[in-house]
Amino acid sequence: MDNLIEMRNIIKVYPPNVVALDDVSVDFREGEIHSIVGENGAGKSTLMKILYGLTPADSGEILLSGKTVSFHNPGEAIAAGIGMVHQEIVLIPQYTVWENIVLGVEPVRSFGRLDVEKAQQLVRQKIDEFQFNIDIHARVEDISVAARQKVEILTLLYRNVSILILDEPTSVLTPQEIPQLFNELARLRDNGHTILFISHRLEEVLELSDRITVMRKGKKIATVEASQTNRQELARMMVGREVLFLSRRTTQSPGRVVFHIENLNLRASDGRTRLKEINLDVRSGEIVGLAGVEGNGQFELVNTIMGIQKPTSGRISVDSTDITHAPILERRRKIAFVPQDRGKMGASLTADIVDNAIMTHHRLNDQFSLWSGLLLNYPFARHFTDVLAEKFAVVMPSRSAPFRALSGGNQQKVILGRELMLNSPFILLDQPTRGLDVGSIEYVHDQILHMRSEGKAILMISADLEEIFLLSDRILVLYRGQIVADIPVEQTSLEEIGTLMLEGKPRDE
Repeated sequence: MDNLIEMRNIIKVYPPNVVALDDVSVDFREGEIHSIVGENGAGKSTLMKILYGLTPADSGEILLSGKTVSFHNPGEAIAAGIGMVHQEIVLIPQYTVWENIVLGVEPVRSFGRLDVEKAQQLVRQKIDEFQFNIDIHARVEDISVAARQKVEILTLLYRNVSILILDEPTSVLTPQEIPQLFNELARLRDNGHTILFISHRLEEVLELSDRITVMRKGKKIATVEASQTNRQELARMMVGREVLFLSRRTTQSPGRVVFHIENLNLRASDGRTRLKEINLDVRSGEIVGLAGVEGNGQFELVNTIMGIQKPTSGRISVDSTDITHAPILERRRKIAFVPQDRGKMGASLTADIVDNAIMTHHRLNDQFSLWSGLLLNYPFARHFTDVLAEKFAVVMPSRSAPFRALSGGNQQKVILGRELMLNSPFILLDQPTRGLDVGSIEYVHDQILHMRSEGKAILMISADLEEIFLLSDRILVLYRGQIVADIPVEQTSLEEIGTLMLEGKPRDE
Protein backbone atom coordinates (compact mmCIF):
# COMPACT_ATOMS: atom_id res chain seq x y z
CA MET A 1 0.00 0.00 0.00
CA ASP A 2 1.44 3.39 -1.04
CA ASN A 3 2.10 6.23 1.37
CA LEU A 4 -0.51 8.95 0.89
CA ILE A 5 0.98 11.38 3.43
CA GLU A 6 4.58 11.70 4.61
CA MET A 7 5.50 14.03 7.45
CA ARG A 8 9.27 14.35 7.64
CA ASN A 9 11.44 15.72 10.45
CA ILE A 10 8.68 17.88 11.94
CA ILE A 11 9.84 20.19 14.75
CA LYS A 12 7.59 22.46 16.80
CA VAL A 13 8.72 24.55 19.79
CA TYR A 14 6.40 26.75 21.84
CA PRO A 15 7.98 29.71 23.66
CA PRO A 16 9.94 29.87 25.78
CA ASN A 17 11.33 26.33 25.43
CA VAL A 18 8.53 23.75 25.28
CA VAL A 19 9.42 21.19 22.61
CA ALA A 20 6.07 19.86 21.37
CA LEU A 21 7.51 17.87 18.44
CA ASP A 22 11.11 16.73 18.23
CA ASP A 23 12.09 15.64 14.70
CA VAL A 24 8.99 13.52 14.08
CA SER A 25 8.68 11.52 10.85
CA VAL A 26 5.60 9.42 10.13
CA ASP A 27 3.69 8.21 7.06
CA PHE A 28 0.03 7.44 6.48
CA ARG A 29 -1.22 5.06 3.79
CA GLU A 30 -4.20 5.46 1.54
CA GLY A 31 -7.28 3.56 2.72
CA GLU A 32 -6.11 2.78 6.25
CA ILE A 33 -7.22 3.65 9.77
CA HIS A 34 -4.06 4.90 11.44
CA SER A 35 -4.19 5.73 15.16
CA ILE A 36 -1.85 8.09 16.99
CA VAL A 37 -1.53 7.40 20.71
CA GLY A 38 0.52 8.91 23.51
CA GLU A 39 0.33 10.57 26.89
CA ASN A 40 -1.05 14.07 27.35
CA GLY A 41 1.51 16.46 25.92
CA ALA A 42 3.12 13.78 23.76
CA GLY A 43 2.48 15.87 20.63
CA LYS A 44 -0.37 13.92 18.96
CA SER A 45 -2.77 16.80 18.47
CA THR A 46 0.02 19.23 17.57
CA LEU A 47 1.19 16.91 14.79
CA MET A 48 -2.33 16.69 13.37
CA LYS A 49 -2.89 20.45 13.68
CA ILE A 50 0.25 21.01 11.62
CA LEU A 51 -1.04 18.62 8.96
CA TYR A 52 -4.41 20.43 8.97
CA GLY A 53 -2.92 23.91 8.68
CA LEU A 54 -3.99 25.08 12.13
CA THR A 55 -0.43 25.34 13.48
CA PRO A 56 2.76 26.05 11.52
CA ALA A 57 5.76 23.77 11.97
CA ASP A 58 9.11 25.36 12.80
CA SER A 59 10.83 22.98 10.39
CA GLY A 60 10.20 19.82 8.40
CA GLU A 61 8.11 19.02 5.35
CA ILE A 62 4.82 17.39 4.41
CA LEU A 63 4.29 15.37 1.24
CA LEU A 64 0.80 14.59 -0.08
CA SER A 65 0.74 12.00 -2.88
CA GLY A 66 4.46 12.59 -3.31
CA LYS A 67 4.22 16.37 -3.68
CA THR A 68 5.41 18.85 -1.04
CA VAL A 69 2.53 20.84 0.47
CA SER A 70 2.27 23.61 3.05
CA PHE A 71 -1.16 24.55 4.39
CA HIS A 72 -1.50 28.00 5.95
CA ASN A 73 -5.04 27.41 7.17
CA PRO A 74 -7.67 24.64 7.37
CA GLY A 75 -9.39 25.93 4.23
CA GLU A 76 -6.33 25.05 2.17
CA ALA A 77 -6.17 21.61 3.80
CA ILE A 78 -9.84 20.92 3.08
CA ALA A 79 -9.34 21.98 -0.53
CA ALA A 80 -6.56 19.37 -0.72
CA GLY A 81 -8.87 16.70 0.74
CA ILE A 82 -7.88 16.79 4.43
CA GLY A 83 -10.51 17.46 7.13
CA MET A 84 -10.43 17.41 10.93
CA VAL A 85 -13.13 16.75 13.54
CA HIS A 86 -12.12 18.28 16.86
CA GLN A 87 -12.92 17.18 20.43
CA GLU A 88 -15.19 20.19 20.87
CA ILE A 89 -17.99 19.94 18.31
CA VAL A 90 -18.41 23.20 16.38
CA LEU A 91 -21.88 23.46 14.85
CA ILE A 92 -24.66 26.06 14.89
CA PRO A 93 -27.25 24.62 17.33
CA GLN A 94 -30.22 26.55 15.92
CA TYR A 95 -29.57 25.37 12.33
CA THR A 96 -30.84 22.09 10.94
CA VAL A 97 -28.56 19.22 10.02
CA TRP A 98 -28.60 20.03 6.29
CA GLU A 99 -28.03 23.74 6.89
CA ASN A 100 -24.92 23.01 8.97
CA ILE A 101 -23.56 20.60 6.37
CA VAL A 102 -23.83 22.94 3.36
CA LEU A 103 -22.88 26.12 5.23
CA GLY A 104 -20.23 28.00 3.27
CA VAL A 105 -20.52 25.91 0.10
CA GLU A 106 -24.25 26.19 -0.56
CA PRO A 107 -25.63 25.48 -4.05
CA VAL A 108 -27.20 28.66 -5.38
CA ARG A 109 -29.63 29.72 -8.07
CA SER A 110 -29.55 32.90 -10.07
CA PHE A 111 -28.78 36.10 -8.17
CA GLY A 112 -27.05 34.08 -5.43
CA ARG A 113 -30.24 32.64 -3.94
CA LEU A 114 -29.89 29.42 -1.93
CA ASP A 115 -31.14 26.36 -3.84
CA VAL A 116 -32.80 24.61 -0.90
CA GLU A 117 -34.04 21.63 -2.88
CA LYS A 118 -30.61 20.98 -4.43
CA ALA A 119 -28.85 21.41 -1.06
CA GLN A 120 -31.11 18.89 0.64
CA GLN A 121 -30.75 16.48 -2.27
CA LEU A 122 -26.93 16.63 -2.10
CA VAL A 123 -26.95 16.07 1.67
CA ARG A 124 -29.29 13.08 1.32
CA GLN A 125 -26.98 11.63 -1.35
CA LYS A 126 -24.01 11.80 1.04
CA ILE A 127 -26.04 10.26 3.86
CA ASP A 128 -27.15 7.41 1.60
CA GLU A 129 -23.65 6.94 0.16
CA PHE A 130 -22.05 6.49 3.56
CA GLN A 131 -25.08 4.92 5.31
CA PHE A 132 -25.31 7.60 8.02
CA ASN A 133 -28.77 7.33 9.56
CA ILE A 134 -29.74 10.91 10.44
CA ASP A 135 -32.69 13.27 9.91
CA ILE A 136 -31.54 16.19 7.78
CA HIS A 137 -34.38 18.42 9.05
CA ALA A 138 -33.60 17.98 12.78
CA ARG A 139 -32.16 20.96 14.59
CA VAL A 140 -28.65 20.27 15.87
CA GLU A 141 -29.61 21.42 19.38
CA ASP A 142 -32.21 18.63 19.51
CA ILE A 143 -30.02 15.69 18.50
CA SER A 144 -27.59 13.57 20.54
CA VAL A 145 -23.86 14.19 20.81
CA ALA A 146 -23.24 11.10 18.68
CA ALA A 147 -25.54 12.47 15.96
CA ARG A 148 -23.76 15.84 16.08
CA GLN A 149 -20.48 14.04 15.52
CA LYS A 150 -21.99 12.43 12.44
CA VAL A 151 -22.95 15.89 11.19
CA GLU A 152 -19.33 17.05 11.67
CA ILE A 153 -18.07 14.10 9.62
CA LEU A 154 -20.74 14.57 6.94
CA THR A 155 -19.82 18.25 6.69
CA LEU A 156 -16.33 17.20 5.62
CA LEU A 157 -17.54 14.39 3.35
CA TYR A 158 -19.83 16.88 1.64
CA ARG A 159 -16.69 18.85 0.80
CA ASN A 160 -15.21 15.68 -0.75
CA VAL A 161 -12.57 15.23 1.94
CA SER A 162 -10.78 11.88 1.55
CA ILE A 163 -8.55 12.13 4.64
CA LEU A 164 -10.32 12.47 8.00
CA ILE A 165 -8.53 13.42 11.22
CA LEU A 166 -10.54 12.61 14.35
CA ASP A 167 -9.28 13.99 17.67
CA GLU A 168 -10.58 11.89 20.60
CA PRO A 169 -13.94 11.29 18.89
CA THR A 170 -15.20 8.78 21.48
CA SER A 171 -14.58 11.01 24.51
CA VAL A 172 -18.07 12.53 24.15
CA LEU A 173 -19.87 9.25 23.35
CA THR A 174 -21.54 6.69 25.59
CA PRO A 175 -20.26 3.08 25.41
CA GLN A 176 -23.37 2.12 23.43
CA GLU A 177 -22.67 4.74 20.73
CA ILE A 178 -19.03 3.84 20.07
CA PRO A 179 -19.59 0.64 18.03
CA GLN A 180 -21.81 2.57 15.60
CA LEU A 181 -19.07 5.18 15.05
CA PHE A 182 -16.52 2.42 14.48
CA ASN A 183 -18.77 0.75 11.89
CA GLU A 184 -19.12 4.06 10.07
CA LEU A 185 -15.36 4.68 10.11
CA ALA A 186 -14.70 1.16 8.83
CA ARG A 187 -17.11 1.75 5.94
CA LEU A 188 -15.34 4.99 5.10
CA ARG A 189 -11.99 3.18 5.05
CA ASP A 190 -13.42 0.42 2.86
CA ASN A 191 -14.59 3.14 0.45
CA GLY A 192 -11.00 4.39 0.14
CA HIS A 193 -10.92 7.08 2.82
CA THR A 194 -7.91 7.45 5.11
CA ILE A 195 -8.74 7.88 8.81
CA LEU A 196 -6.23 9.38 11.26
CA PHE A 197 -7.53 8.61 14.73
CA ILE A 198 -6.25 10.21 17.95
CA SER A 199 -7.33 8.39 21.11
CA HIS A 200 -6.32 7.59 24.67
CA ARG A 201 -8.35 4.39 24.77
CA LEU A 202 -6.07 1.55 23.80
CA GLU A 203 -8.82 -1.07 23.51
CA GLU A 204 -10.52 1.13 20.90
CA VAL A 205 -7.29 1.72 19.04
CA LEU A 206 -6.55 -2.00 18.84
CA GLU A 207 -10.09 -2.80 17.70
CA LEU A 208 -10.30 -0.12 15.03
CA SER A 209 -6.82 0.47 13.62
CA ASP A 210 -4.77 -1.00 10.83
CA ARG A 211 -1.57 0.66 12.11
CA ILE A 212 -0.69 2.57 15.28
CA THR A 213 1.94 5.25 15.86
CA VAL A 214 3.08 5.73 19.47
CA MET A 215 4.43 9.09 20.65
CA ARG A 216 6.12 10.07 23.90
CA LYS A 217 7.35 13.51 24.98
CA GLY A 218 7.29 14.93 21.46
CA LYS A 219 9.06 12.01 19.81
CA LYS A 220 7.78 9.15 17.67
CA ILE A 221 8.56 5.91 19.48
CA ALA A 222 7.28 3.40 16.92
CA THR A 223 4.70 2.61 14.23
CA VAL A 224 3.30 -0.92 14.56
CA GLU A 225 0.66 -3.12 12.96
CA ALA A 226 -2.37 -3.28 15.25
CA SER A 227 -2.60 -7.04 14.75
CA GLN A 228 0.94 -7.50 16.06
CA THR A 229 0.71 -5.64 19.39
CA ASN A 230 -1.43 -5.49 22.54
CA ARG A 231 -2.60 -3.05 25.18
CA GLN A 232 0.29 -3.73 27.57
CA GLU A 233 2.92 -3.18 24.87
CA LEU A 234 1.30 0.04 23.65
CA ALA A 235 1.04 1.36 27.21
CA ARG A 236 4.70 0.52 27.88
CA MET A 237 5.80 2.42 24.77
CA MET A 238 3.56 5.38 25.65
CA VAL A 239 4.63 5.73 29.26
CA GLY A 240 8.12 4.22 29.23
CA ARG A 241 7.29 1.67 31.91
CA GLU A 242 4.88 -1.19 32.58
CA VAL A 243 1.28 -0.13 33.22
CA LEU A 244 -1.02 -2.40 35.22
CA PHE A 245 -4.62 -2.84 34.10
CA LEU A 246 -5.66 -4.69 37.25
CA SER A 247 -7.61 -3.32 40.18
CA ARG A 248 -5.43 -2.25 43.09
CA ARG A 249 -8.45 -1.85 45.36
CA THR A 250 -7.75 -3.67 48.63
CA THR A 251 -10.39 -5.12 50.89
CA GLN A 252 -11.48 -2.80 53.68
CA SER A 253 -14.63 -2.39 55.71
CA PRO A 254 -16.53 0.88 55.14
CA GLY A 255 -17.24 3.09 58.13
CA ARG A 256 -20.09 5.43 59.00
CA VAL A 257 -22.48 6.97 56.48
CA VAL A 258 -20.96 10.26 55.27
CA PHE A 259 -23.23 11.10 52.35
CA HIS A 260 -26.97 10.43 52.43
CA ILE A 261 -29.81 11.05 49.98
CA GLU A 262 -33.36 10.28 51.08
CA ASN A 263 -36.46 10.17 48.83
CA LEU A 264 -35.05 12.70 46.37
CA ASN A 265 -37.35 13.80 43.55
CA LEU A 266 -36.79 16.34 40.79
CA ARG A 267 -39.39 17.56 38.35
CA ALA A 268 -38.28 19.73 35.44
CA SER A 269 -39.98 22.97 34.37
CA ASP A 270 -41.71 21.04 31.56
CA GLY A 271 -43.37 18.84 34.18
CA ARG A 272 -41.37 15.71 33.41
CA THR A 273 -39.85 13.73 36.27
CA ARG A 274 -36.05 13.70 36.07
CA LEU A 275 -35.26 11.97 39.38
CA LYS A 276 -37.64 9.67 41.21
CA GLU A 277 -37.33 8.49 44.81
CA ILE A 278 -33.53 8.45 44.89
CA ASN A 279 -32.15 6.84 48.05
CA LEU A 280 -28.43 6.23 48.46
CA ASP A 281 -25.70 6.18 51.09
CA VAL A 282 -21.94 6.47 50.69
CA ARG A 283 -19.84 5.46 53.68
CA SER A 284 -16.37 6.53 54.71
CA GLY A 285 -13.70 4.42 53.04
CA GLU A 286 -16.09 3.41 50.25
CA ILE A 287 -16.29 4.09 46.52
CA VAL A 288 -19.76 3.84 45.05
CA GLY A 289 -19.84 3.74 41.25
CA LEU A 290 -22.88 5.09 39.41
CA ALA A 291 -23.49 3.60 35.96
CA GLY A 292 -26.10 4.54 33.40
CA VAL A 293 -26.58 5.42 29.76
CA GLU A 294 -26.16 9.17 29.30
CA GLY A 295 -29.42 11.07 29.75
CA ASN A 296 -30.91 8.87 32.47
CA GLY A 297 -30.59 11.43 35.27
CA GLN A 298 -26.86 11.57 36.05
CA PHE A 299 -26.59 15.24 35.05
CA GLU A 300 -29.61 16.21 37.14
CA LEU A 301 -28.40 14.20 40.14
CA VAL A 302 -25.01 15.92 40.09
CA ASN A 303 -26.61 19.35 39.75
CA THR A 304 -28.97 18.65 42.63
CA ILE A 305 -26.16 17.47 44.90
CA MET A 306 -24.14 20.60 44.11
CA GLY A 307 -27.09 22.99 44.57
CA ILE A 308 -27.35 24.04 40.93
CA GLN A 309 -30.87 22.61 40.73
CA LYS A 310 -33.34 22.53 43.62
CA PRO A 311 -35.07 19.20 44.33
CA THR A 312 -38.86 18.99 44.27
CA SER A 313 -38.68 16.97 47.47
CA GLY A 314 -36.26 14.89 49.49
CA ARG A 315 -33.19 15.40 51.66
CA ILE A 316 -29.42 15.52 51.09
CA SER A 317 -26.91 15.45 53.95
CA VAL A 318 -23.13 15.28 54.39
CA ASP A 319 -21.63 14.41 57.77
CA SER A 320 -25.14 14.46 59.25
CA THR A 321 -25.56 18.10 58.15
CA ASP A 322 -28.61 18.82 56.02
CA ILE A 323 -27.43 20.63 52.86
CA THR A 324 -30.63 20.25 50.82
CA HIS A 325 -31.14 24.00 50.63
CA ALA A 326 -27.61 25.15 51.53
CA PRO A 327 -25.81 27.69 49.28
CA ILE A 328 -23.09 26.32 47.03
CA LEU A 329 -20.17 27.66 49.09
CA GLU A 330 -21.48 25.91 52.21
CA ARG A 331 -21.70 22.66 50.25
CA ARG A 332 -18.11 23.14 49.06
CA ARG A 333 -16.91 23.04 52.67
CA LYS A 334 -17.88 19.37 52.68
CA ILE A 335 -17.87 18.30 49.02
CA ALA A 336 -14.97 18.01 46.58
CA PHE A 337 -16.36 18.00 43.05
CA VAL A 338 -14.84 17.08 39.68
CA PRO A 339 -17.38 17.98 36.95
CA GLN A 340 -17.58 16.22 33.61
CA ASP A 341 -17.37 19.45 31.59
CA ARG A 342 -14.08 20.99 32.66
CA GLY A 343 -14.40 23.93 30.26
CA LYS A 344 -17.82 25.11 31.46
CA MET A 345 -18.04 24.00 35.10
CA GLY A 346 -14.55 23.12 36.25
CA ALA A 347 -12.42 26.04 35.15
CA SER A 348 -12.04 29.46 33.60
CA LEU A 349 -10.22 28.87 30.34
CA THR A 350 -9.09 32.49 29.99
CA ALA A 351 -7.79 32.83 33.58
CA ASP A 352 -4.24 31.72 34.34
CA ILE A 353 -3.30 28.34 35.76
CA VAL A 354 -2.76 29.72 39.27
CA ASP A 355 -6.25 31.20 39.41
CA ASN A 356 -7.73 27.87 38.37
CA ALA A 357 -5.60 25.84 40.75
CA ILE A 358 -6.67 27.83 43.83
CA MET A 359 -10.41 28.03 43.08
CA THR A 360 -12.51 27.27 46.20
CA HIS A 361 -9.30 26.94 48.28
CA HIS A 362 -8.97 30.73 48.30
CA ARG A 363 -12.43 30.99 49.91
CA LEU A 364 -11.98 28.19 52.45
CA ASN A 365 -8.29 28.41 53.46
CA ASP A 366 -7.08 31.48 55.40
CA GLN A 367 -3.51 30.92 54.17
CA PHE A 368 -4.58 32.34 50.79
CA SER A 369 -5.61 35.65 52.38
CA LEU A 370 -3.75 38.75 53.57
CA TRP A 371 -5.14 41.67 55.56
CA SER A 372 -8.21 39.77 56.79
CA GLY A 373 -9.15 38.61 53.32
CA LEU A 374 -8.70 41.94 51.56
CA LEU A 375 -5.77 40.69 49.47
CA LEU A 376 -4.80 37.38 47.92
CA ASN A 377 -1.55 35.87 49.16
CA TYR A 378 0.03 35.47 45.72
CA PRO A 379 3.30 33.83 46.91
CA PHE A 380 1.30 31.14 48.71
CA ALA A 381 -1.02 30.73 45.69
CA ARG A 382 1.96 30.19 43.39
CA HIS A 383 3.51 27.73 45.87
CA PHE A 384 0.23 25.84 46.10
CA THR A 385 0.07 25.62 42.28
CA ASP A 386 3.62 24.26 42.11
CA VAL A 387 2.82 21.60 44.74
CA LEU A 388 -0.33 20.58 42.84
CA ALA A 389 1.55 20.43 39.53
CA GLU A 390 4.27 18.23 40.99
CA LYS A 391 1.89 15.94 42.86
CA PHE A 392 -0.38 15.37 39.88
CA ALA A 393 2.26 15.46 37.12
CA VAL A 394 0.81 18.50 35.34
CA VAL A 395 2.78 19.52 32.25
CA MET A 396 2.51 23.29 31.77
CA PRO A 397 4.51 26.00 29.99
CA SER A 398 4.36 28.25 33.11
CA ARG A 399 1.89 28.77 35.93
CA SER A 400 1.07 32.24 34.57
CA ALA A 401 -0.08 30.78 31.23
CA PRO A 402 -3.82 30.82 30.50
CA PHE A 403 -5.61 27.62 31.45
CA ARG A 404 -6.59 27.04 27.82
CA ALA A 405 -2.88 26.64 26.99
CA LEU A 406 -2.91 23.27 28.77
CA SER A 407 -3.90 20.09 26.95
CA GLY A 408 -7.29 18.68 27.88
CA GLY A 409 -5.69 15.98 29.99
CA ASN A 410 -3.54 18.44 31.92
CA GLN A 411 -6.57 20.65 32.52
CA GLN A 412 -8.30 17.61 34.02
CA LYS A 413 -5.28 16.91 36.25
CA VAL A 414 -5.36 20.46 37.65
CA ILE A 415 -9.06 20.21 38.45
CA LEU A 416 -8.75 16.75 39.98
CA GLY A 417 -5.72 17.74 42.04
CA ARG A 418 -7.39 20.93 43.24
CA GLU A 419 -10.45 19.02 44.40
CA LEU A 420 -8.63 16.12 46.08
CA MET A 421 -6.46 18.63 47.96
CA LEU A 422 -9.57 20.17 49.56
CA ASN A 423 -9.55 17.31 52.10
CA SER A 424 -13.37 17.12 52.06
CA PRO A 425 -15.18 14.18 53.70
CA PHE A 426 -17.24 13.52 50.52
CA ILE A 427 -15.88 13.44 46.97
CA LEU A 428 -18.17 13.61 43.92
CA LEU A 429 -16.40 12.52 40.73
CA ASP A 430 -18.17 12.96 37.38
CA GLN A 431 -16.09 11.32 34.62
CA PRO A 432 -12.80 11.87 36.54
CA THR A 433 -10.46 10.41 33.90
CA ARG A 434 -12.15 11.67 30.73
CA GLY A 435 -9.43 12.76 28.31
CA LEU A 436 -6.53 11.21 30.23
CA ASP A 437 -3.94 8.79 28.88
CA VAL A 438 -3.29 5.37 30.37
CA GLY A 439 -0.39 6.47 32.55
CA SER A 440 -2.36 9.40 33.96
CA ILE A 441 -5.45 7.22 34.46
CA GLU A 442 -3.38 4.75 36.47
CA TYR A 443 -2.07 7.61 38.62
CA VAL A 444 -5.53 9.14 39.11
CA HIS A 445 -6.95 5.76 40.07
CA ASP A 446 -4.20 5.40 42.67
CA GLN A 447 -5.06 8.84 44.05
CA ILE A 448 -8.76 7.96 44.28
CA LEU A 449 -7.94 4.69 46.04
CA HIS A 450 -5.64 6.60 48.39
CA MET A 451 -8.57 8.89 49.28
CA ARG A 452 -10.62 5.77 49.97
CA SER A 453 -7.91 4.41 52.28
CA GLU A 454 -7.96 7.74 54.15
CA GLY A 455 -11.64 7.26 54.87
CA LYS A 456 -13.18 9.55 52.26
CA ALA A 457 -16.65 8.74 50.95
CA ILE A 458 -16.58 8.76 47.14
CA LEU A 459 -19.43 8.75 44.60
CA MET A 460 -18.05 8.24 41.09
CA ILE A 461 -20.04 8.60 37.88
CA SER A 462 -18.28 7.15 34.86
CA ALA A 463 -19.20 6.15 31.31
CA ASP A 464 -16.31 3.66 31.47
CA LEU A 465 -17.69 0.45 32.97
CA GLU A 466 -14.22 -1.03 33.29
CA GLU A 467 -13.23 1.95 35.44
CA ILE A 468 -16.29 1.48 37.63
CA PHE A 469 -15.44 -2.19 38.15
CA LEU A 470 -11.77 -1.43 38.87
CA LEU A 471 -12.52 1.12 41.60
CA SER A 472 -15.97 0.61 43.07
CA ASP A 473 -17.02 -1.28 46.17
CA ARG A 474 -20.68 -1.05 45.14
CA ILE A 475 -22.30 -0.26 41.80
CA LEU A 476 -25.56 1.64 41.40
CA VAL A 477 -27.44 1.74 38.09
CA LEU A 478 -29.51 4.79 37.17
CA TYR A 479 -32.28 4.13 34.65
CA ARG A 480 -34.86 6.75 33.67
CA GLY A 481 -34.20 8.75 36.79
CA GLN A 482 -34.44 5.83 39.20
CA ILE A 483 -31.85 3.66 40.92
CA VAL A 484 -32.69 0.16 39.71
CA ALA A 485 -29.74 -1.71 41.23
CA ASP A 486 -27.35 -1.47 44.18
CA ILE A 487 -24.92 -4.38 43.96
CA PRO A 488 -21.53 -5.16 45.56
CA VAL A 489 -18.98 -5.28 42.74
CA GLU A 490 -17.98 -8.87 43.55
CA GLN A 491 -21.58 -10.02 43.01
CA THR A 492 -22.12 -8.69 39.49
CA SER A 493 -20.57 -8.56 36.01
CA LEU A 494 -20.09 -6.19 33.11
CA GLU A 495 -22.84 -8.01 31.23
CA GLU A 496 -25.37 -7.68 34.06
CA ILE A 497 -24.66 -3.98 34.63
CA GLY A 498 -24.80 -3.33 30.88
CA THR A 499 -28.22 -4.99 30.67
CA LEU A 500 -29.51 -2.99 33.63
CA MET A 501 -28.27 0.23 32.01
CA LEU A 502 -30.12 -0.51 28.77
CA GLU A 503 -33.27 -2.20 30.06
CA GLY A 504 -33.62 -1.25 33.72
CA LYS A 505 -33.89 -4.88 34.84
CA PRO A 506 -32.07 -8.19 34.41
CA ARG A 507 -32.98 -10.12 31.26
CA ASP A 508 -34.18 -13.18 33.22
CA GLU A 509 -36.93 -11.22 34.99
